[in-house]
Amino acid sequence: MKKILLIQPTPYDNEGKLIKKKKLYFVGLALPLLAALTPKEYEVKIILETIEQVDFDSDADIVAISSMGHAVVRTLDIAKEFKKRGKTVILGGYMVSLMPEEAKKYCDAVVVGDAEPVWEELLKDYEKGELKEFYKKELTKLETPIPRYDLILNKNIGDFLPVQAGRGCPNACSFCSVYCLYKTRYHRREINDVIRDIKKVKELGFKKFLLLDDNILSDRDYMLELCREIEKLNMQWLSQCSVKIGEDEDLLKAVAKSGCIALSFGLESISKESLNSMNKAWENPKEYPRLIKKIQKAGIDISTEMVVGAEGDTLESIKATGDFIRENKIVVPRFYILTPIPGTKFYEDMIKENRICNHDMYSYNGTEAVHVPKNMTPQELTKAYWDLYNDVFTMRSILERTIFHSEFFKRPLTFLFYLSVNLYYRYQIKRRITPNII
Repeated sequence: MKKILLIQPTPYDNEGKLIKKKKLYFVGLALPLLAALTPKEYEVKIILETIEQVDFDSDADIVAISSMGHAVVRTLDIAKEFKKRGKTVILGGYMVSLMPEEAKKYCDAVVVGDAEPVWEELLKDYEKGELKEFYKKELTKLETPIPRYDLILNKNIGDFLPVQAGRGCPNACSFCSVYCLYKTRYHRREINDVIRDIKKVKELGFKKFLLLDDNILSDRDYMLELCREIEKLNMQWLSQCSVKIGEDEDLLKAVAKSGCIALSFGLESISKESLNSMNKAWENPKEYPRLIKKIQKAGIDISTEMVVGAEGDTLESIKATGDFIRENKIVVPRFYILTPIPGTKFYEDMIKENRICNHDMYSYNGTEAVHVPKNMTPQELTKAYWDLYNDVFTMRSILERTIFHSEFFKRPLTFLFYLSVNLYYRYQIKRRITPNII
């Protein structure tokens, strides 16, 4: 049988060492899906480098490597090593899709965008010895087989598996790689197919799943129907959506009733000017506390992702972000420095304004300012970013947001888990590692 090795790389830390963990809670769906799309005559193996070692002596015929965020640097390093050893190397994922010409220097072929429309063609071309440099075809309908979860069950992963509902996003945030690839296109899976995958996760012995969708709130009727079907399965689930779900009491009730225990919100900033500059003017930070309280009251815990360094940000507003996290009892907060990723509108804007101060895109990791912000120096932004993280993850702040949370005695085990996550984040922050993989 022909053999394919699928690799999900881990990022480097600030000292150039691989970030390793004993357990990987959030497992990507791309590789199990790619394995499911692969013909039966291929033997497929998946490596999650955060918790495993890459076997560079593998006898695989094809090595396919994903790329997410600043782990793309490791993606290219792995590709170079396998190329030295004579392997056929395929690269794909968000980051290489934004820079396909650059990525091609390190591999035999680049999958630009979604793999579903091109994977079968790519493998046939490989078998004929006619592999093309680039494979790109617009996705017209999101239909996928059941992911090959069996290929990751023997690994030290968390107590939930990923299931996809939709892909793409109708919004056009200037810093977002999803917008760059989909240009406001949004594909939603049939509810029966989503439920089919959730049932499979349950059959495998899991009681929780992670629902993947960049904008599931964009179709209220779809979300309501999906929640009604999920409720029948007696499962718990996590996802991400807009904080505006707090405006819709009926929908919020349906989401909570169906088993949703936590939602992640890309709040981005507490500055309205910053949100406007990021093409996210529909969000109103003054409404955040009220909406967060309603969501928490429904029994749903909140994780947030925010960026610093946008046009409306000041040293004072960045410091105030820490107060916002504490006051609203956000159990799992994460922050990034706004970074002009090549291919995004934000990158184009910064190039036009001559505001990029570091042109080495392989050093971009979201922890160091690489552009000149409007209201501070790059050095001041970098310092303010780490000061914010250290402020939010003091022991007092951690305890206030977990052990002393008003919901603690209703769900003590859940909040003890959040405590452990926060303590691990604190450990990473002390090592100047942005905690974005748990």
